[in-house]
Amino acid sequence: MPLRLATLSDAPGLAALSIEVWLGTYIKDGVTPFFASYALDAFTAERFTKVLQDPDEHILVSERGQGIDGFVRITQNKPAPAPGCSDVEISTLYVQPRHHGHGTGLALLDAGLRICATLGATSPWLTTNSENTPALGFYRAQGFETIGQTHFRIEDQAYLNDVLTRKLTLS
Repeated sequence: MPLRLATLSDAPGLAALSIEVWLGTYIKDGVTPFFASYALDAFTAERFTKVLQDPDEHILVSERGQGIDGFVRITQNKPAPAPGCSDVEISTLYVQPRHHGHGTGLALLDAGLRICATLGATSPWLTTNSENTPALGFYRAQGFETIGQTHFRIEDQAYLNDVLTRKLTLS
């Protein structure tokens, strides 16, 4: 699967893929207006266009067929919610669920970690929902360790997230 840097023309695809993955991962009992409003507000082409124009943001996409099927987003200058981490976050790693288990997530993560190393991050970090056992298992299998917890917030609601990091050797 080819990986490449995202371009401005990818913004709509990144938004659609994000809605698909986020709803499929976190919404198990039907889409409520609360979560629908969040997803439709948070994952827009306009927001991704701004991200793609920000020099502190780096997005790589994987392609399958005629479009993207996954992406990794690396954010610089983002202090971790737990001590002992670099200020580089792996802020998103999304792969379409139907493509799980084919190496796409691993390829994106490896490429994202190379970007982290290039940025001088010896301990990049990420968060994932504490109930997302498949993601936690994936990251732990790739050498990440849980170092704390934080909360993901939507309005007045808070959802427990694990903070994970992985030590990198810079060359």
